[in-house]
Amino acid sequence: MITDPLEPVASRYAFDLAVAVPGEDLIGVGADLEPGTLLSGYRSGVFPMGLGRHGRGPLGWWSPDPRGILPIDGLKVSRSLRRSAATFEIRIDTAFNDVVTACADSRRPGRWITPRIAEAYRRLHDLGWAHSVECWREDRLVGGLYGVAVGGLFAGESMFHRETDASKAALVALVGMLSEDGDKRRLLDVQWRTDHLATLGVVEIARDDYRSRLEAALPAPRPALFKTS
Repeated sequence: MITDPLEPVASRYAFDLAVAVPGEDLIGVGADLEPGTLLSGYRSGVFPMGLGRHGRGPLGWWSPDPRGILPIDGLKVSRSLRRSAATFEIRIDTAFNDVVTACADSRRPGRWITPRIAEAYRRLHDLGWAHSVECWREDRLVGGLYGVAVGGLFAGESMFHRETDASKAALVALVGMLSEDGDKRRLLDVQWRTDHLATLGVVEIARDDYRSRLEAALPAPRPALFKTS
């Protein structure tokens, strides 16, 4: 039987982007990483990331202006990527903890996922809100991504690969899931645009535009494969 994710206790913190300074990405410091606070943040258009080295505290709350998104109909897939993606087996939510652990690997440059952050998203996963899209080859996890699904929003948090194109293949699979029923309200948030992500179709939009798209996306249904049983 298909059920909805469990709604956690409401947060005692509130996020108000109406008072955010245009062009400033950091909108607040503090709060906590309880499931209710995380969901309140995503529903308001913000996400957590530590301000210290490698994501250590204090805890910051971010709403990039401009914001990086991947339009559902804007994914760019080269012929070589399409061929490569077809060689992986895609699984959903079969190794969430392993995906988070790989994304948090201390050997990765620019790492920011602390044990505290990893545990917070594992709790969200246990409640049915955080999900992983995984690439497997011969029963080995070789790449993937994880993020938070709230209504028609998928907020991507991090990705990794151990074989060429494995993380890209996970992204291709995710976009396919988000677009399979043709619901145009869905929103794929990637936080910031990078040169690498731009080659896949990621663009920048103003914070106000993001807020409007988020408001439209939240009432949309989650993709069927992200529903819990």
